[in-house]
Formats: sequence, C-alpha cells, structure tokens
Amino acid sequence: MEAVKPAVSTDGSTFATQLTGAVDNVTELQATSKTLAVQAVTGDLDDIHAATIASTRASVTLELVAGVRNKGVDAFNEIMRMQA
Repeated sequence: MEAVKPAVSTDGSTFATQLTGAVDNVTELQATSKTLAVQAVTGDLDDIHAATIASTRASVTLELVAGVRNKGVDAFNEIMRMQA
C-alpha cells in the first residue's frame, strides 16, 4: 500500500507560514537574549556563556530572516518587471 502524499500548495501559503514561524522564532530568541542580558547586568547570571550564545543566536537568526525577506522582495520586483 502506498502512502498518500499531501497536496502541495502553490499559492504561497506554505512559504508565508514558514516565514511567520521564523519571525516568531526570532522574537523568542531576542526575548531570551534580553532576559539573559538583564540577568548578566544585575549579577544574577551564573553562566555568561549562555547569554553570549543566546545573543549570537538571535543576531544570526535575524540576519537570516532579513536575508530571506530581501531575496523574496528582489524576486517579487523581478517578476513585476517581467510583467511590465
């Protein structure tokens, strides 16, 4: 018996869902980074490495999401130029 494959969406909703998830992930990473930074400043943080790693993860993830967004905008603009 073959497994039934789910239908592939061609309306862009899957991409939009993935992008929304990535933005939500960035928000969570930034909140964690901010919390750990506050703990580091107030002296309540036991492991400074955790704050550094959280900050770096938030920064790299934000750069990645911004890069994907920029490529998406570039692709959209190229498609609009083709239609003109």
